[in-house]
Amino acid sequence: MSFSTIIRPLTLFVAGILGGAGVALAAAASHGGDTHFLGSASTMCLAHAPALLALHAGYDRIRTAPLAAFLLGLGTLIFAGDLVSRHFLGSSLFPLAAPTGGMGMMAGWVVVALGAFFRKSAAGA
Repeated sequence: MSFSTIIRPLTLFVAGILGGAGVALAAAASHGGDTHFLGSASTMCLAHAPALLALHAGYDRIRTAPLAAFLLGLGTLIFAGDLVSRHFLGSSLFPLAAPTGGMGMMAGWVVVALGAFFRKSAAGA
């Protein structure tokens, strides 16, 4: 099994999880108190879920889609997970979790941009 074959269904799964989590976190953030961590986590989830959905749809045309989806998905899960952990548990997932997740997301967007130069042929080869 190739990396792409494994990552493609996970991309759609993670997009759905992030979308649902983003809505739930937005609802939680709207209920007062110090909820800036939840609001930020919601924003990242709701920004990256559609991007993952688009990458899933473009797997046959965007050569860098599997790697970009992996980096964006994992980065968002780590970043948002760290913010949620800080809100509810008062501590980070692990040292430097938020910057690690943020760097993963940034790397994912760079890989998306590189897809402009490493496109697949029209036949999907």
